[in-house]
Amino acid sequence: MVAEGLKRLLDPEFELVGVVEDGLALIEAAKRLHPDIIIADITMPGLNGLEALVQIKRECPRIKVVTLTMHREVAYARRALDAGASAFVLKHSAPEELLTAIRAALAGKTYISPAVAGELLQDIKQDPEATNDPLTALTPRQREVLQLVAEGRSAKEIASVLSISARTAEFHKYKLMETLGLQNNSELTRFAIKHGIVSA
Repeated sequence: MVAEGLKRLLDPEFELVGVVEDGLALIEAAKRLHPDIIIADITMPGLNGLEALVQIKRECPRIKVVTLTMHREVAYARRALDAGASAFVLKHSAPEELLTAIRAALAGKTYISPAVAGELLQDIKQDPEATNDPLTALTPRQREVLQLVAEGRSAKEIASVLSISARTAEFHKYKLMETLGLQNNSELTRFAIKHGIVSA
């Protein structure tokens, strides 16, 4: 439904070359299709939009990425911009705002939803370098493992998704629990939901 709505919105001005449902598929499609711009949700299964964005910008730096999200917290906007997003748009914004963000991104500009922009600027002024986001303490691999644990995947399944051994998957899980001060899968899952890694 969301994809169809976006297609109708974009059709008069843009060509939609692909639709994917998770972050891993997004990375593969970006490398295969080389679109001018990607509209990515932050909360996606398998690999969330922010982690996918980091990999896409590393491998296909010319692709512009617009994040479309329900998360209005400043931490998400900072993470998106730090990862290389050209725009941060809230899902409840008017459809025209998404088009404005896409045009800005294609013109090499940055667009932030007005509902978040003021608070984001204030946050950056107060602390231009640091962020209170605990996810920054984790490595990219640990963040991938966190998401998959929160999705209910076993160590064997995580190993298969990430092309690593089950023992390595368990090691990453142990290290991220140690870093975050969490004790078990339930606490990891609650943390992941709270920080928008997975949906409740």
